[in-house]
Amino acid sequence: MKRLNKTNKLTLTSIIIAITTLSSHLIFIPVGFTKIFPIQHFSNLLLAVLLGPWYAVSGAFIVSTLRNMLGTGSIFAYPGSMIGALLAGYLFLKTKKIGFAFLGEVVGTGIIGATATYPIGVLLFGRELTLFGFIPAFMISSFTGATIAFILLTTLTKNKAIGGYFYENSTDNRRI
Repeated sequence: MKRLNKTNKLTLTSIIIAITTLSSHLIFIPVGFTKIFPIQHFSNLLLAVLLGPWYAVSGAFIVSTLRNMLGTGSIFAYPGSMIGALLAGYLFLKTKKIGFAFLGEVVGTGIIGATATYPIGVLLFGRELTLFGFIPAFMISSFTGATIAFILLTTLTKNKAIGGYFYENSTDNRRI
């Protein structure tokens, strides 16, 4: 498969951001004062595996901003999605295994990202128990979205649809 240049990578990132943002009006689950959005984690894992950690973090930031501007997101989307995207991209970059990227998204969003939103929740809501509301909601959302992306990516890899793509277009451009 042909190696992508920077313009192609930005175009692919933009398409994934557009699909993610448009679907935020349709697919979300309100849980307390948050809106869980599994498609965000689906796109985080896709970008992390296909293009690397910086594209994944940038995509998560842009989608979170657009969702907040459109009223379909909350301030809690920033730390959760960006930390999960960064950890997923970093683990895939180091291991080249989709399973580690999946784990990075779920742990990064569900535990680390939820913990990072705790100070925001206390500041905005003044409740000390908000941490216990964030972790289950973020875990469910990230696990659901990352599972769908994991299944899609492993299926496409096994069917040779995008098998060489991971290594040719990764940040460090190396094959295993």
